[in-house]
Amino acid sequence: MRTETDKLVKDLKTCACDAEELIKATAGELNDKTKEARLRLKTTLNSAKESCEALEERALNGVKIADRKIRTYPYESIGIALGVGLIVGLLIGRRS
Repeated sequence: MRTETDKLVKDLKTCACDAEELIKATAGELNDKTKEARLRLKTTLNSAKESCEALEERALNGVKIADRKIRTYPYESIGIALGVGLIVGLLIGRRS
């Protein structure tokens, strides 16, 4: 999952750079350089959308799996959540 997150971040940064270039290029008239920048921006946006959709799908699958486990083992899930909450509470209490 980390690789997809890294790819999404990279695509978004590339998109931002391409968008800035497009803004600079369109300050004057529309020419070949502007058309090329717009094409790169469109390609980058499509790639970012695909990465985001894949990441969203994986996250949704993870949520579904967790939901099934919680419904299968409800008391164990409550016990684990209580234990984790207690530990986090103690750690936060120590820092204050």
